Amino acid sequence: MPQSLSFILIHFIFSTKGRLPNLDAAIRPALYAYLATVIRHAGCECFRVGGVADHVHFAVRFTRTDNIANLVGKLKSASTRWLKLQAPAFADFAWQRGYAAFSLGSSEATRLIHYIDNQETHHETRTFQDEYRTFLTKYDVAFDERYVWD
Repeated sequence: MPQSLSFILIHFIFSTKGRLPNLDAAIRPALYAYLATVIRHAGCECFRVGGVADHVHFAVRFTRTDNIANLVGKLKSASTRWLKLQAPAFADFAWQRGYAAFSLGSSEATRLIHYIDNQETHHETRTFQDEYRTFLTKYDVAFDERYVWD
């Protein structure tokens, strides 16, 4: 085969350190745009970035030449530096150490984008912890509650 072709849709999730609600509504649109730019510069296609004050979700068509941990590291380090330049309130900002990444089929892209777009409404009745546990269970990811949160 002369070409290498792929469609790898990944749903990433990570939260602020301690799930602190540091990401106020005023900063989120610019942060999401910045994160999407980091994703594109890494050679991936960003379908959506969104979330609420304590976490973010990503719908990303992943490149076939990189790895997930590398991209998440780029996202966290670049956005932390960027946030700290935005206002003194972000001087101590940090993301949680871990992340979740789930693979989905291309037919699920629209549903995932809709889910990310509706985070504000979704989290009126559900905490991040409940949402995260649901995803881990849905995708059969074994976890120990003692080590999920930092």
